Amino acid sequence: ADGLPAATIATSLPNNGDPGGVRKSMAERGITYNFLYTNDILANIRGGEKRGTIDEGKLEASIAIDLGKLAGFNGLQFYSNAFAIHNTGRIRRDYVGGINTISSIEATPATRLSEIWLEQKFWDERASFRFGQLTADTEFFVSGLNGLFLQGGWPTIVAANTPSGGPTYPLSTPGVRLKVDPSEQVTLLLAMYNGDPAGPGPGDEQIRNRHGLNFRVSDPPLAIAEAQYRSNQGKLDTGLARTLKLGGWAHFGTFEDRRFADDGSLLADPGGSGDAAKRHGNWGFYGVLEQQLYRPKGGEADSGISVFARLSLSPSDRNDISLFADGGIVFAGMVAGRPDDKFGASLMYAQFSDGVRAFARDQITWTGTPTVVPDYEMNLELTYLLQIIPGWTVQPVLTYVWHPSGASGRDAMVVGVRSNWRY
Repeated sequence: ADGLPAATIATSLPNNGDPGGVRKSMAERGITYNFLYTNDILANIRGGEKRGTIDEGKLEASIAIDLGKLAGFNGLQFYSNAFAIHNTGRIRRDYVGGINTISSIEATPATRLSEIWLEQKFWDERASFRFGQLTADTEFFVSGLNGLFLQGGWPTIVAANTPSGGPTYPLSTPGVRLKVDPSEQVTLLLAMYNGDPAGPGPGDEQIRNRHGLNFRVSDPPLAIAEAQYRSNQGKLDTGLARTLKLGGWAHFGTFEDRRFADDGSLLADPGGSGDAAKRHGNWGFYGVLEQQLYRPKGGEADSGISVFARLSLSPSDRNDISLFADGGIVFAGMVAGRPDDKFGASLMYAQFSDGVRAFARDQITWTGTPTVVPDYEMNLELTYLLQIIPGWTVQPVLTYVWHPSGASGRDAMVVGVRSNWRY
């Protein structure tokens, strides 16, 4: 009713940071807004491409309008958010040289629009239809427990195997999404997006769509579907909480074979055409599991000790990554007198496809020049989230990276701290 998020630094300010009552008055009319600033200071202290320290930040502004309250359009909501991104370098790309996420806010510096959409609820608010400019990583292939970690977010396998990384931070694209809740325990999701949020072309996809204003609608589409099952999620439930998600994605574009040319020869063969064979379509399947292991008396579904895991597969002939898995353990509210602190460990594994590995071996055979035959990249993150006051957290982190971009002998170690302020 007062327009404040669940945890905000505003509650530590005089008059809840709203001395004139403007924010509360807007909320009473269905208009709410938030500001979230995230800052990472990270240093690569071992291995990778080079050693060094970066500072990066993301200011996110968002607004939501309940058009039922504001204008009598019951069940209709408007939402939009935008980012102002800055950094002095990118820890994954510039320093470690890997493919797995190390910092979920890493992006090319820019001010950009993210999502802007309308959503209509129906069937007694058990279903909704959303359309506009969307991202997929807010609803699909998500583990809430994984959100604790800096390396959490959109899985490497989808980012590497779809054009421009897919509709995920910091890019978004026009699309539609249908959500249905047949029961309290079950949710069904189906979405269709424009299949390339930046559009084809050379160079960095984030520069090709630098401000989020491309609004492309003519690229081959990307479809994602997911079914979710939840149990013991209620505040009064005493059993151990569990969430299971099964899903898949399909892209209807054309993809290049990783080993063979269009004339049937090997791509590495200097006597062949050198043009990759074209494969129609691409796809992947995935599963997500969250399981609470210990629930304190009176605790909620995300309290105590919980584990999570995600697993995904994609075909090897047209993709860089064919297998992805991550998982971890989270301890929430386990420190006496500090109910909002969390700490945990997360392991992430991305396996390079047989096609990519075979091409590298073919290059060695045809040229005689040694080259890397990529095998896998694996990250281990250890982190502790410390709440200073509601809405302000500080989070030290240590990440170890084995085989950045599949190359052995270049293992890297990153240390640093994340800070979050929400108003």
